[in-house]
Amino acid sequence: MLRSEKGILTTHTGSLPRPHALLQLYGRRARGEVVEESAIEASGRDAMHAAVRGQIDVGIDVGNNGEQQREGFFLYAQRRLTGFGGSWRRWARQDVERYPEYKRMAEEREVGREGVTSLVPPCVVSEVRYRDPALADAEPMEFRQTLDGLGGGFREAFMSVPSPGIIASACKNLHYASEEAYLEALAEAMRLEYEAVVNQGLLLQVDCPDLALERHRSYQDQQEAPFLGFVERTVAAINYALRNVPRDRVRVHVCWGNYEGPHDCDVPLHTIWPILRKLNVGGFVLPFANGRHAHEFRVFEKMPLADDQIIVAGVIDTLTNFVEHPETVAERLVRVVEVIGNPSQVLAGTDCGFDSTAGQGRVASDVAWAKLRSLVEGAGIASARLY
Repeated sequence: MLRSEKGILTTHTGSLPRPHALLQLYGRRARGEVVEESAIEASGRDAMHAAVRGQIDVGIDVGNNGEQQREGFFLYAQRRLTGFGGSWRRWARQDVERYPEYKRMAEEREVGREGVTSLVPPCVVSEVRYRDPALADAEPMEFRQTLDGLGGGFREAFMSVPSPGIIASACKNLHYASEEAYLEALAEAMRLEYEAVVNQGLLLQVDCPDLALERHRSYQDQQEAPFLGFVERTVAAINYALRNVPRDRVRVHVCWGNYEGPHDCDVPLHTIWPILRKLNVGGFVLPFANGRHAHEFRVFEKMPLADDQIIVAGVIDTLTNFVEHPETVAERLVRVVEVIGNPSQVLAGTDCGFDSTAGQGRVASDVAWAKLRSLVEGAGIASARLY
């Protein structure tokens, strides 16, 4: 995993805006319409190529495939794993339910949007296992071939794969006798994707919004202890799934949900950080740009990173169409470095993805790319001050 040895490196969290035609295809399939899979594959492949070229043109150091070939950062798993069936309604977000006027406004904004506009996840009704290991290899292999065809372009490349915990939280268990058994089955299944990414020479990012988000979703009506128990079990499941992956090839993304909302029920980072530190990974991707969590990098003053770990500091908000000024980006980065103490351990990134589920992103495509340009410019300004 590259460190910012000579200047602050830039990266992002994963999903990038998808083209309108691809959103339409994902939306039609999500609504149960008949869509040729070959059409989705071809459109997704073209979108991936465009996303890679776009990142290279902007100047991103550590880039990815933009998650273009997935309809959502975890929803796609139901197409690669056995055991899924039916559907259910997720627990509502506690913070949104506290503000009915905001909830009404948010629902009205979704009317007429393209893509997977109604997120209704499946249940697990039978044994979870990977249908075919070749399915796990295909996406990272295609990304690698694209990079090779371009002659590189990134200093390092990564791919995102969801945590067992977010799948377990979002896809109701109607089969396994216990949560532990469910998590273990998911961890063993997703292990194939984790290893497939690394086997292609790519950096693995494990997406774990569950480790913060579920406090105000699945565990909103319970005391803190049961939620922290869930975090402990999920961290153990992730470590189990990563047993064959070198620590320095993995970074973990944790957030409180990629949606615009009050977020005033979010669990503080300092509450979960002692457990997150048990993850056997080389880095963390955390949001420090949005108005609710911008201060939380100070957690590292008392509970620092390990010397062999890096932090990707979210300094771009992925839920607002404001384009952050490069000076603002630089100031945010310098503040994080002052707390971490070593600039080589800090990379510049985004708070979350720009379109975690196809069509549900809040930022216009052209604005998203402008934000990434500002990220690169701001990292350059911070580098001049720090190095």
